[in-house]
Amino acid sequence: MLAKVWARVRRVGCALALTVYAALGLALLILSVVSLALIVVWVGLPLIMVCVPAQRALANQHRRLAGWLLGAPIRSAYLRVDERGLVARPVALVRAASTWRDLSWLLVNSSVGLALSIGAIVETVFDLLLFLPGSVLLTIDAHLIRGMLAPSERAELAKRVQDLTESRAETVDTQAAELRRIERDLHDGAQARLVSLGMSLGLAEERLEADPSQARQLLAEARAANSQALAELRDLVRGIHPPVLADRGLVGALQALVLATPLEVELVSELSGRLPAPVESAAYFAVAEALTNVIKHSTATRARIELSRPDARLLVHVSDDGLGGADPANGTGLRGIARRLSAFDGRLEVSSPTGGPTVLSME
Repeated sequence: MLAKVWARVRRVGCALALTVYAALGLALLILSVVSLALIVVWVGLPLIMVCVPAQRALANQHRRLAGWLLGAPIRSAYLRVDERGLVARPVALVRAASTWRDLSWLLVNSSVGLALSIGAIVETVFDLLLFLPGSVLLTIDAHLIRGMLAPSERAELAKRVQDLTESRAETVDTQAAELRRIERDLHDGAQARLVSLGMSLGLAEERLEADPSQARQLLAEARAANSQALAELRDLVRGIHPPVLADRGLVGALQALVLATPLEVELVSELSGRLPAPVESAAYFAVAEALTNVIKHSTATRARIELSRPDARLLVHVSDDGLGGADPANGTGLRGIARRLSAFDGRLEVSSPTGGPTVLSME
Protein backbone atom coordinates (compact mmCIF):
# COMPACT_ATOMS: atom_id res chain seq x y z
CA MET A 1 0.00 0.00 0.00
CA LEU A 2 2.76 2.43 0.96
CA ALA A 3 4.63 1.58 -2.22
CA LYS A 4 1.59 2.49 -4.34
CA VAL A 5 1.11 5.78 -2.47
CA TRP A 6 4.81 6.60 -2.91
CA ALA A 7 4.58 5.85 -6.65
CA ARG A 8 1.61 8.23 -6.94
CA VAL A 9 3.50 10.93 -5.02
CA ARG A 10 6.43 10.54 -7.38
CA ARG A 11 4.13 10.94 -10.39
CA VAL A 12 2.78 14.18 -8.89
CA GLY A 13 6.36 15.39 -8.45
CA CYS A 14 7.17 14.37 -12.02
CA ALA A 15 4.16 16.30 -13.35
CA LEU A 16 5.21 19.39 -11.38
CA ALA A 17 8.78 19.11 -12.67
CA LEU A 18 7.61 18.77 -16.28
CA THR A 19 5.42 21.86 -15.86
CA VAL A 20 8.30 23.92 -14.49
CA TYR A 21 10.62 22.65 -17.22
CA ALA A 22 8.05 23.46 -19.91
CA ALA A 23 7.74 27.03 -18.59
CA LEU A 24 11.52 27.37 -18.58
CA GLY A 25 11.54 25.94 -22.08
CA LEU A 26 9.19 28.67 -23.25
CA ALA A 27 11.59 31.34 -21.96
CA LEU A 28 14.52 29.49 -23.52
CA LEU A 29 12.66 29.23 -26.84
CA ILE A 30 12.16 33.00 -26.94
CA LEU A 31 15.80 33.64 -26.06
CA SER A 32 16.98 31.13 -28.69
CA VAL A 33 14.90 32.73 -31.43
CA VAL A 34 16.21 36.17 -30.46
CA SER A 35 19.81 34.91 -30.51
CA LEU A 36 19.33 33.47 -34.01
CA ALA A 37 17.87 36.76 -35.22
CA LEU A 38 20.79 38.72 -33.76
CA ILE A 39 23.47 36.65 -35.50
CA VAL A 40 23.55 39.20 -38.34
CA VAL A 41 24.82 41.84 -35.90
CA TRP A 42 27.14 39.38 -34.08
CA VAL A 43 25.35 39.89 -30.76
CA GLY A 44 23.63 36.55 -31.18
CA LEU A 45 26.88 34.54 -31.22
CA PRO A 46 27.56 34.63 -27.46
CA LEU A 47 23.84 34.09 -26.80
CA ILE A 48 23.96 30.91 -28.90
CA MET A 49 26.86 29.66 -26.77
CA VAL A 50 24.48 29.90 -23.80
CA CYS A 51 21.22 28.81 -25.42
CA VAL A 52 22.34 25.60 -27.14
CA PRO A 53 23.92 23.98 -24.03
CA ALA A 54 20.85 25.05 -22.05
CA GLN A 55 18.58 23.42 -24.65
CA ARG A 56 20.55 20.17 -24.41
CA ALA A 57 20.53 20.19 -20.61
CA LEU A 58 16.78 20.78 -20.52
CA ALA A 59 16.19 18.09 -23.14
CA ASN A 60 18.26 15.62 -21.13
CA GLN A 61 16.16 16.31 -18.03
CA HIS A 62 13.01 15.60 -20.05
CA ARG A 63 14.60 12.39 -21.38
CA ARG A 64 15.35 11.28 -17.83
CA LEU A 65 11.82 11.94 -16.55
CA ALA A 66 10.10 10.46 -19.60
CA GLY A 67 12.36 7.42 -19.43
CA TRP A 68 11.34 6.88 -15.81
CA LEU A 69 7.65 7.20 -16.66
CA LEU A 70 7.87 4.79 -19.60
CA GLY A 71 10.16 2.33 -17.85
CA ALA A 72 12.86 2.55 -20.54
CA PRO A 73 15.72 5.08 -20.67
CA ILE A 74 15.83 7.55 -23.55
CA ARG A 75 19.34 8.10 -24.82
CA SER A 76 20.79 11.24 -26.34
CA ALA A 77 23.10 11.30 -29.35
CA TYR A 78 24.64 14.76 -29.44
CA LEU A 79 27.74 14.96 -31.58
CA ARG A 80 30.74 16.60 -30.01
CA VAL A 81 31.57 20.02 -31.47
CA ASP A 82 35.33 20.33 -31.93
CA GLU A 83 35.39 23.81 -33.44
CA ARG A 84 36.88 26.56 -31.30
CA GLY A 85 36.73 30.31 -31.53
CA LEU A 86 34.16 33.02 -30.97
CA VAL A 87 32.68 32.55 -34.43
CA ALA A 88 33.45 28.99 -35.53
CA ARG A 89 31.94 27.27 -32.48
CA PRO A 90 28.57 29.13 -32.45
CA VAL A 91 28.25 28.62 -36.20
CA ALA A 92 28.93 24.89 -35.80
CA LEU A 93 26.30 24.68 -33.06
CA VAL A 94 23.74 26.43 -35.26
CA ARG A 95 24.48 24.11 -38.17
CA ALA A 96 24.06 20.96 -36.04
CA ALA A 97 20.85 19.07 -36.83
CA SER A 98 20.32 18.33 -33.14
CA THR A 99 20.08 22.06 -32.40
CA TRP A 100 17.14 22.48 -34.75
CA ARG A 101 15.51 19.30 -33.49
CA ASP A 102 15.74 20.59 -29.91
CA LEU A 103 14.39 23.96 -31.03
CA SER A 104 11.39 22.25 -32.67
CA TRP A 105 10.85 20.24 -29.52
CA LEU A 106 10.95 23.43 -27.41
CA LEU A 107 8.20 24.91 -29.59
CA VAL A 108 5.95 21.88 -29.11
CA ASN A 109 6.85 21.33 -25.47
CA SER A 110 6.23 24.94 -24.46
CA SER A 111 2.71 24.74 -25.89
CA VAL A 112 1.30 21.21 -26.12
CA GLY A 113 3.71 19.82 -23.52
CA LEU A 114 2.91 22.65 -21.08
CA ALA A 115 -0.81 22.01 -21.43
CA LEU A 116 -0.35 18.26 -20.95
CA SER A 117 1.85 18.69 -17.87
CA ILE A 118 -0.59 21.16 -16.25
CA GLY A 119 -3.44 18.74 -16.90
CA ALA A 120 -1.26 15.92 -15.58
CA ILE A 121 -0.83 17.78 -12.27
CA VAL A 122 -4.60 17.85 -11.73
CA GLU A 123 -4.91 14.24 -12.89
CA THR A 124 -2.13 12.91 -10.66
CA VAL A 125 -3.37 14.85 -7.61
CA PHE A 126 -6.84 13.32 -8.03
CA ASP A 127 -5.16 9.97 -8.56
CA LEU A 128 -3.26 10.43 -5.29
CA LEU A 129 -6.30 11.52 -3.25
CA LEU A 130 -9.00 9.31 -4.73
CA PHE A 131 -6.92 6.35 -5.96
CA LEU A 132 -8.38 6.55 -9.44
CA PRO A 133 -6.60 4.87 -12.39
CA GLY A 134 -4.96 7.99 -13.79
CA SER A 135 -1.70 9.41 -15.22
CA VAL A 136 -2.99 9.20 -18.80
CA LEU A 137 -1.92 12.75 -19.68
CA LEU A 138 1.45 12.18 -18.03
CA THR A 139 1.99 9.08 -20.15
CA ILE A 140 0.97 10.96 -23.32
CA ASP A 141 3.46 13.71 -22.44
CA ALA A 142 6.19 11.11 -21.92
CA HIS A 143 5.45 9.52 -25.31
CA LEU A 144 5.56 12.98 -26.91
CA ILE A 145 8.97 13.63 -25.37
CA ARG A 146 10.29 10.27 -26.52
CA GLY A 147 8.89 10.76 -30.01
CA MET A 148 10.66 14.10 -30.43
CA LEU A 149 13.85 13.60 -28.41
CA ALA A 150 14.75 9.93 -28.96
CA PRO A 151 17.70 9.85 -31.39
CA SER A 152 17.11 8.53 -34.88
CA GLU A 153 19.11 5.62 -36.26
CA ARG A 154 21.11 8.05 -38.36
CA ALA A 155 21.94 10.20 -35.33
CA GLU A 156 22.95 7.17 -33.29
CA LEU A 157 25.14 5.92 -36.14
CA ALA A 158 26.84 9.31 -36.47
CA LYS A 159 27.44 9.41 -32.72
CA ARG A 160 28.79 5.86 -32.80
CA VAL A 161 31.21 6.73 -35.62
CA GLN A 162 32.44 9.77 -33.71
CA ASP A 163 32.92 7.76 -30.51
CA LEU A 164 34.81 5.02 -32.35
CA THR A 165 37.04 7.55 -34.08
CA GLU A 166 37.87 9.19 -30.76
CA SER A 167 38.32 5.82 -29.06
CA ARG A 168 40.70 4.63 -31.76
CA ALA A 169 42.82 7.76 -31.50
CA GLU A 170 42.95 7.51 -27.70
CA THR A 171 43.75 3.80 -27.86
CA VAL A 172 46.66 4.46 -30.23
CA ASP A 173 47.95 7.22 -27.94
CA THR A 174 47.55 5.00 -24.87
CA GLN A 175 49.37 2.11 -26.53
CA ALA A 176 52.21 4.40 -27.58
CA ALA A 177 52.51 5.75 -24.03
CA GLU A 178 52.41 2.21 -22.63
CA LEU A 179 55.20 1.10 -25.00
CA ARG A 180 57.30 4.07 -23.91
CA ARG A 181 56.69 3.16 -20.27
CA ILE A 182 57.72 -0.46 -20.86
CA GLU A 183 60.83 0.65 -22.74
CA ARG A 184 61.74 3.05 -19.92
CA ASP A 185 61.17 0.43 -17.23
CA LEU A 186 63.27 -2.10 -19.11
CA HIS A 187 66.06 0.43 -19.71
CA ASP A 188 66.17 1.80 -16.17
CA GLY A 189 65.41 -1.44 -14.36
CA ALA A 190 66.04 -4.91 -15.73
CA GLN A 191 68.57 -3.78 -18.34
CA ALA A 192 70.65 -1.95 -15.73
CA ARG A 193 70.54 -5.02 -13.48
CA LEU A 194 71.66 -7.29 -16.32
CA VAL A 195 74.53 -4.95 -17.23
CA SER A 196 75.63 -4.99 -13.59
CA LEU A 197 75.32 -8.78 -13.60
CA GLY A 198 77.58 -9.06 -16.65
CA MET A 199 80.20 -6.76 -15.14
CA SER A 200 80.20 -8.71 -11.86
CA LEU A 201 80.63 -12.00 -13.68
CA GLY A 202 83.47 -10.57 -15.77
CA LEU A 203 85.32 -9.28 -12.70
CA ALA A 204 84.73 -12.58 -10.89
CA GLU A 205 86.24 -14.46 -13.83
CA GLU A 206 89.33 -12.23 -13.72
CA ARG A 207 89.78 -12.61 -9.93
CA LEU A 208 88.91 -16.30 -9.71
CA GLU A 209 92.54 -17.50 -9.47
CA ALA A 210 94.20 -14.43 -7.97
CA ASP A 211 91.65 -13.65 -5.24
CA PRO A 212 89.04 -16.40 -4.77
CA SER A 213 87.37 -14.65 -1.80
CA GLN A 214 86.72 -11.48 -3.81
CA ALA A 215 85.51 -13.62 -6.73
CA ARG A 216 82.95 -15.25 -4.40
CA GLN A 217 81.81 -11.83 -3.27
CA LEU A 218 81.39 -10.71 -6.89
CA LEU A 219 79.40 -13.87 -7.65
CA ALA A 220 77.13 -13.16 -4.69
CA GLU A 221 76.55 -9.63 -6.04
CA ALA A 222 75.79 -11.11 -9.46
CA ARG A 223 73.27 -13.49 -7.90
CA ALA A 224 71.56 -10.58 -6.11
CA ALA A 225 71.45 -8.53 -9.33
CA ASN A 226 69.96 -11.51 -11.14
CA SER A 227 67.22 -11.86 -8.49
CA GLN A 228 66.42 -8.14 -8.67
CA ALA A 229 66.25 -8.25 -12.48
CA LEU A 230 63.88 -11.22 -12.37
CA ALA A 231 61.67 -9.48 -9.80
CA GLU A 232 61.49 -6.33 -11.91
CA LEU A 233 60.65 -8.34 -15.03
CA ARG A 234 57.87 -10.14 -13.13
CA ASP A 235 56.46 -6.80 -11.96
CA LEU A 236 56.62 -5.47 -15.50
CA VAL A 237 54.82 -8.51 -16.92
CA ARG A 238 52.24 -8.35 -14.13
CA GLY A 239 51.50 -4.75 -15.07
CA ILE A 240 50.93 -5.76 -18.71
CA HIS A 241 48.87 -8.90 -18.10
CA PRO A 242 48.72 -10.45 -14.63
CA PRO A 243 49.58 -14.18 -14.71
CA VAL A 244 46.64 -14.92 -12.41
CA LEU A 245 44.33 -13.45 -15.03
CA ALA A 246 45.66 -15.83 -17.67
CA ASP A 247 45.55 -18.81 -15.31
CA ARG A 248 42.29 -18.32 -13.41
CA GLY A 249 40.27 -15.93 -15.53
CA LEU A 250 38.55 -12.68 -14.58
CA VAL A 251 36.79 -13.92 -11.45
CA GLY A 252 39.91 -15.60 -10.07
CA ALA A 253 42.05 -12.55 -10.79
CA LEU A 254 39.53 -10.27 -9.07
CA GLN A 255 39.44 -12.61 -6.06
CA ALA A 256 43.22 -12.25 -5.80
CA LEU A 257 42.88 -8.48 -6.18
CA VAL A 258 40.26 -8.33 -3.42
CA LEU A 259 42.51 -10.28 -1.05
CA ALA A 260 45.34 -7.82 -1.68
CA THR A 261 43.11 -4.75 -1.16
CA PRO A 262 43.35 -3.06 2.29
CA LEU A 263 39.56 -2.66 2.39
CA GLU A 264 36.58 -4.91 3.01
CA VAL A 265 35.44 -5.83 -0.50
CA GLU A 266 32.64 -8.22 -1.44
CA LEU A 267 32.81 -9.93 -4.83
CA VAL A 268 29.59 -11.30 -6.33
CA SER A 269 29.80 -12.99 -9.73
CA GLU A 270 27.21 -14.56 -12.01
CA LEU A 271 29.75 -15.39 -14.70
CA SER A 272 30.23 -18.91 -15.98
CA GLY A 273 33.15 -19.77 -18.21
CA ARG A 274 35.89 -17.57 -19.62
CA LEU A 275 35.60 -14.36 -21.60
CA PRO A 276 37.85 -13.24 -24.47
CA ALA A 277 41.28 -12.37 -23.09
CA PRO A 278 41.21 -8.68 -24.14
CA VAL A 279 37.81 -8.21 -22.47
CA GLU A 280 39.00 -9.89 -19.27
CA SER A 281 42.09 -7.68 -19.23
CA ALA A 282 40.08 -4.48 -19.78
CA ALA A 283 37.56 -5.42 -17.07
CA TYR A 284 40.29 -6.41 -14.61
CA PHE A 285 42.27 -3.19 -14.94
CA ALA A 286 39.06 -1.11 -14.89
CA VAL A 287 38.04 -2.69 -11.58
CA ALA A 288 41.59 -2.31 -10.24
CA GLU A 289 41.55 1.39 -11.10
CA ALA A 290 38.10 1.77 -9.54
CA LEU A 291 39.27 0.17 -6.28
CA THR A 292 42.37 2.37 -6.30
CA ASN A 293 40.13 5.43 -6.54
CA VAL A 294 37.99 4.12 -3.68
CA ILE A 295 41.05 3.68 -1.45
CA LYS A 296 42.62 7.03 -2.35
CA HIS A 297 39.65 9.38 -2.44
CA SER A 298 36.43 8.02 -0.95
CA THR A 299 37.31 7.27 2.71
CA ALA A 300 35.06 4.23 2.29
CA THR A 301 35.05 1.28 4.69
CA ARG A 302 33.34 -1.21 2.38
CA ALA A 303 33.13 -1.86 -1.35
CA ARG A 304 31.25 -4.32 -3.52
CA ILE A 305 31.99 -5.73 -6.98
CA GLU A 306 29.18 -7.32 -8.99
CA LEU A 307 29.68 -9.19 -12.27
CA SER A 308 26.90 -10.34 -14.58
CA ARG A 309 26.51 -11.20 -18.22
CA PRO A 310 23.01 -10.59 -19.61
CA ASP A 311 22.81 -11.43 -23.30
CA ALA A 312 26.23 -10.86 -24.85
CA ARG A 313 27.22 -8.00 -22.54
CA LEU A 314 29.49 -7.94 -19.51
CA LEU A 315 28.18 -5.72 -16.71
CA VAL A 316 30.42 -4.71 -13.83
CA HIS A 317 29.22 -2.63 -10.86
CA VAL A 318 31.68 -1.26 -8.31
CA SER A 319 30.09 0.49 -5.33
CA ASP A 320 31.37 1.89 -2.05
CA ASP A 321 30.02 3.60 1.07
CA GLY A 322 32.34 6.58 0.82
CA LEU A 323 31.72 10.31 0.70
CA GLY A 324 30.71 10.41 -2.98
CA GLY A 325 31.36 13.36 -5.26
CA ALA A 326 33.23 11.38 -7.93
CA ASP A 327 33.16 13.18 -11.28
CA PRO A 328 34.74 11.83 -14.50
CA ALA A 329 35.34 15.41 -15.62
CA ASN A 330 37.66 16.03 -12.66
CA GLY A 331 39.53 12.74 -12.39
CA THR A 332 42.02 11.10 -14.72
CA GLY A 333 41.29 7.69 -13.18
CA LEU A 334 37.65 7.63 -14.24
CA ARG A 335 38.50 9.04 -17.66
CA GLY A 336 41.08 6.28 -18.06
CA ILE A 337 38.45 3.66 -17.24
CA ALA A 338 36.07 5.17 -19.79
CA ARG A 339 38.80 5.17 -22.47
CA ARG A 340 39.71 1.56 -21.69
CA LEU A 341 36.08 0.45 -22.02
CA SER A 342 35.38 2.48 -25.15
CA ALA A 343 37.82 0.30 -27.09
CA PHE A 344 35.29 -2.54 -26.60
CA ASP A 345 32.18 -0.47 -27.32
CA GLY A 346 31.80 -0.16 -23.57
CA ARG A 347 30.34 2.59 -21.43
CA LEU A 348 30.97 3.97 -17.94
CA GLU A 349 28.19 5.53 -15.88
CA VAL A 350 28.95 7.18 -12.55
CA SER A 351 26.41 7.81 -9.80
CA SER A 352 28.12 9.61 -6.94
CA PRO A 353 25.98 12.16 -5.08
CA THR A 354 27.60 14.18 -2.33
CA GLY A 355 27.55 12.04 0.78
CA GLY A 356 27.61 8.81 -1.21
CA PRO A 357 27.24 6.10 -2.09
CA THR A 358 29.26 5.90 -5.31
CA VAL A 359 28.30 3.37 -7.95
CA LEU A 360 30.37 2.79 -11.11
CA SER A 361 28.45 0.89 -13.79
CA MET A 362 30.64 -0.51 -16.56
CA GLU A 363 29.22 -2.20 -19.64
